[in-house]
Amino acid sequence: MMGKTELCSLYKGFLDCICLCLNRKGDDAAGDAERDTDNGHLMYRSGDVLEDRYEIVDTLGEGTFGKVVQCLDHSRGGSRVALKIIKNLEKYREAAKLEISVLEKISEEDPSNKHNCVQMLDWFYYYGHVCISFELLSLSTFDFLKSNNFLPYPISQIRHMAQQICHAVSFLHDLQLTHTDLKPENILFVSSDYSLVYNANKKCKERRVKDSTVRLVDFGSATFDHEHHSAVISTRHYRAPEVILELGWSHPCDVWSIGCILFEFYEGFTLFQTHDNREHLAMMERIQGAIPQRMIQRSRKQKYFQRGRLDWNECTKAGRYVKNKCKPLKKYLLSHGTEHHLFFDLLEKMLEYEPSKRIRLSSALNHPFFLSKLGLCR
Repeated sequence: MMGKTELCSLYKGFLDCICLCLNRKGDDAAGDAERDTDNGHLMYRSGDVLEDRYEIVDTLGEGTFGKVVQCLDHSRGGSRVALKIIKNLEKYREAAKLEISVLEKISEEDPSNKHNCVQMLDWFYYYGHVCISFELLSLSTFDFLKSNNFLPYPISQIRHMAQQICHAVSFLHDLQLTHTDLKPENILFVSSDYSLVYNANKKCKERRVKDSTVRLVDFGSATFDHEHHSAVISTRHYRAPEVILELGWSHPCDVWSIGCILFEFYEGFTLFQTHDNREHLAMMERIQGAIPQRMIQRSRKQKYFQRGRLDWNECTKAGRYVKNKCKPLKKYLLSHGTEHHLFFDLLEKMLEYEPSKRIRLSSALNHPFFLSKLGLCR
C-alpha cells in the first residue's frame, strides 16, 4: 500500500498533467484562430498540404461560403482536383453538411457519373473547416460568356448544353430534390478550350468552345421534398414567379430557372435584369403577358397588386425602363429558322406562369427542339 506522502505526490502529478493538457488545448485553439481571416476563411499559401494529401496550387474562386482551390491529390497519383474550403463559421458548416448529404445521395444513385452532376471525391474536417473535394472542372458557362464579350452561344451548342442541364435536373427531381439555385455560374464546362471563329454578323472573332459538355455544381441550397422549404430561394434573375409571390415552390421552380439560363445563352444577356420584386413582375408581364388571376388571388404579396392587377405605372422612370428593356418573348428571335422557333416554343413552356402547367423536364427532353438534331422532327 502507498503511504500518505506517496499518494499526495501522485495526486499532485496528476493535477500537473491536467493543467499541462489544458494549456496545450488552449494553445491549439489559439493556433486554430490564427489560421483564419476575420471573416472565417482559412489562410493558406500555394504549396500548403492539407491532411498530408491535398497540395494547394492556386485559388479557383471565392464565395460567401468560403473558397475553392485547385489541389494536387497525392493519394490519387498527383491528379488535380477542386477543393471547396468552407468558412470556419457554424452556419456555413451546417450548410456544408447538408450539401454533403445531397452529394452522397447523388454518388449513391449515380456511381458511374452519367447524370451530368459534379462528382464528390472526398470530404473531411480541417481545423474547423469542412473541406469537400471534387473532380476538377473548367470555366462556368457565365465566365466563358463574359470572356467572349457576351456573344451568344451557337444554337447547336445551346441544344447540347440544354439537354445535359435538363437531364441533370430531371435526375435530381427523380431523387425528390430541387436544386433551387440554377444559374450560368453553376453550370461548368468539363473543358473550356476554344477555337477562334470569325463572326460575320458581328464582324469580329469570337471564342467557340470546342466541347460543350457541362456539369451541374453547387448543391449547397438543394432541398429534399420532405425538408423545410425557405420562403425565398434562387438568385434574383432566375427566380420563379411562385417564389416572388410566396405561393410555395417545388421542382417547377428549377424549370423556370433553366428557361432563363437558356435565354441568356441564346442572347448573351439576362432576361430579367432587375433587383426589385415589383419591377421583376412587371418584366414578366411585358414578356409573358398578364399574371394569372389564380396566382394573384392566392399570393401573400397583395401589396404588389391593386384591383386584381399588378400595381405598375408605365409612365414612371422604372416603367419606361421596363418598357424599353423588355418585349414579348418571341420578339427576341435572332433567326426565323425552324430550330430557333422550336427553341422558343420550349422556352415558352419553361416560362409558363403556373407551376402546375409548366413543362416537366421528362417531357422537355422529348421536345422537338431536341429531336430535331436527330432528324426525328420535320
